[in-house]
Amino acid sequence: MLTIPGNVRVWLATGHTDMRRGFRSLALLVQESLKRDPHAGDLYVFRGRRGDLIKVIWFDDQGACVFSKRLEHGRFLWPSMADGVVTISVAQLSYLLSGIDWRMPRETWRPKAAG
Repeated sequence: MLTIPGNVRVWLATGHTDMRRGFRSLALLVQESLKRDPHAGDLYVFRGRRGDLIKVIWFDDQGACVFSKRLEHGRFLWPSMADGVVTISVAQLSYLLSGIDWRMPRETWRPKAAG
């Protein structure tokens, strides 16, 4: 199980990315396109062209990590900006990884009104 520290920032690279890339190539993309330091401890999330695959890179205290997830059904919801980066919370990343609309998550139940 992956445990992400609460103080980590999560960055979504808008647009689509070649999913054949590994950590070094994605880290270079973070440096050149996003103008960020991939070794600073933040998470960087990339989505493939079809939208059903994402990769996350993270440099923790011990080394470089690359995580990927492919949805069996549906697509990951992604910002519509053509290029750039969007920051989200760790909680929103959890929704994203679960295939839930991270922009406006809603409760699926409501408590009964008192009365």
